Amino acid sequence: MPELPAPFVVLWIALALDVLVGDPPNALHPVAWLGRVIGWFYRHAPKQGRAMPFFAGTLFVACGVVAGAALGVGLEFWTRWLPQPLNLIVQAMVLKLTFSVRGLVRAGHAVLSPLAGGDLAAARRELSRHLVSRETASLGESQVAAAAIESVSENANDSCVAPLVYFAIAGLPGALAYRFINTCDAMLGYRDAEREWLGKAAARIDDVVNLIPARLTAALMVSAGTILGGAARGMQIWFRDRRLTASPNAGHPMSAAAGVLGVELEKVGHYRLGAGQRLPVAGDIARAEWLLRLTAALTAIVLSLVLFWRG
Repeated sequence: MPELPAPFVVLWIALALDVLVGDPPNALHPVAWLGRVIGWFYRHAPKQGRAMPFFAGTLFVACGVVAGAALGVGLEFWTRWLPQPLNLIVQAMVLKLTFSVRGLVRAGHAVLSPLAGGDLAAARRELSRHLVSRETASLGESQVAAAAIESVSENANDSCVAPLVYFAIAGLPGALAYRFINTCDAMLGYRDAEREWLGKAAARIDDVVNLIPARLTAALMVSAGTILGGAARGMQIWFRDRRLTASPNAGHPMSAAAGVLGVELEKVGHYRLGAGQRLPVAGDIARAEWLLRLTAALTAIVLSLVLFWRG
């Protein structure tokens, strides 16, 4: 039997860590530290005009990508000196920090529990706290459920598929560089007066690096629909509605999820995915969580085959 490639083993150890351990507390999580660095940059960066904010934002993203990739190269080089399997475990621990399936499921469940219990106000608070940046105080029950499903399905790409894809392509340097780009976009990539140009580079680079992973996520969601039911409907809605969002990527996993789950996902004034299907209820958030788990499992299988084939 041929020896398993090291990246193959690292991938599966990282997935096991996510299932069994989950994420460290925010105070100890490097991505939370990264968020504080980006927050510091935002507070001190120029925000007037276009040229200076755009230049500062572009330089910050470029430096962050180089630093993330360099850190990955350094870690991979350093772990070569460790005995097996400790070297693989250390690499897996680092990779685990770039994705979170268990954490995303918990975020969805934090909204599901109060919504299913009839506490709409608490569900709105949990939605705002864990999943979305939009105003939630005026959302009805179906809108809260829809927003939670939208966020879980969109983040199936950002928090699972994409970082693992970049690990398969470029190892820890690829996964860490992606995590920086995506976190930067999540904090700076808005079109308000202060971040329109400051976050422009982060938003555009994030669009580019997610072009393939977002479509792969949607395809895997449709494949998962063969287990949950709704695969044919998922394919139909994905191809019909994937371009209805302002983002060139977010519409792919969200429309595929809307089709597989058989629900309508609407962000008022922005998009309406799966139009004509029933409005979602609390129980559909649980179904979206299962869709996420199955998508993550299929991602692991596909990437494992790629890594094994590459040897």
